Amino acid sequence: MARIVGVDLPKNKRGVSGLTYSYGVGLNTSRSVLKEAGIDEDTKVKDWSDEQIAAIRSILADYKVEGELRSTVQLN
Repeated sequence: MARIVGVDLPKNKRGVSGLTYSYGVGLNTSRSVLKEAGIDEDTKVKDWSDEQIAAIRSILADYKVEGELRSTVQLN
């Protein structure tokens, strides 16, 4: 099971829909992250290698997601 930005992604989902389980990551963001990481959208989360997961983590570090986004929304 892949854990990205503090969220356990469902292992049997396609990568493009699995990433949307993270707060602040929608379908368009998910597609652009996977494209930048060089991962096919149809690849299941359980089939991602450790290098691919690390690439996704580094790309999502540039986005405001999960805890940081939740804090910002609550403060507004």
